[in-house]
Amino acid sequence: MKVVGKIFEPLPGGADAVDGHIGHRLREIRKLAGLTQTQVAERLQIGQSAVTRLESRKDIHVSTLRDYLGAMGATLRIQACFDNAATMINSLREADYRFDQVDENQLMLPIIDDDRLPPHRDVVFSIKPAYTRKIVSGEKTVELRRRFPMSVPCGTTALIYETSPTRALSGIAEIGEVHKRTPLEIWKAFGDRACIARKDFDAYFEGAGQAFAIELRHGRPLPRPLGLSELRDRFSFEPPQSFLYATPKMREALLYERAQIPD
Repeated sequence: MKVVGKIFEPLPGGADAVDGHIGHRLREIRKLAGLTQTQVAERLQIGQSAVTRLESRKDIHVSTLRDYLGAMGATLRIQACFDNAATMINSLREADYRFDQVDENQLMLPIIDDDRLPPHRDVVFSIKPAYTRKIVSGEKTVELRRRFPMSVPCGTTALIYETSPTRALSGIAEIGEVHKRTPLEIWKAFGDRACIARKDFDAYFEGAGQAFAIELRHGRPLPRPLGLSELRDRFSFEPPQSFLYATPKMREALLYERAQIPD
């Protein structure tokens, strides 16, 4: 059984289903599955009274909903549905998101699923040459940003674009944990590993209420730097102000370069 966001819509028929309470909806699904409250309670290792209370709830935590449905052999999948999403589709394809396109103006994105979304998204950082050299030498192990997605998983590849005057994709690293704190807390915890002077740190985060520290591991140079002209010709690449996600085409083309880098 695949359950999606429409679980919150009432089932046709039955006074209990008409009000749309999530608990009433779950009770109807349980009955359709041919299970009793006692059977579900045994599978969840809770009392039957707890199942009764759950089936009378107007709202339920996602984790509880997942466990309840799992006891019936179902998988919970919550999907975000976008209308008039034509402008998003090309960007999603470039970023290698997995999505279902309903029509030219509507698509569906799973937001809770067993599969990571997207499966592999390399991050391209724009970094000044002085800092790039410290990353590839292993001296600098934290990169700082005013904004960065907390959803980037450990093990994501970080591609390093070295800014002017070099203007080339020249290094690679692996992202560890991503930390979001106040600028002062980030400075105290990671200032030394970021290899940045306090005055430069304060200038960068001036006016910011939060700061991000991205841990970097296994920094090393690419065997062959890819200059900006080549990046533009091959990948229509434009250097980001802060970071961007590498396109599938760029990732594919860099497989050889990565394979030549010893771990």
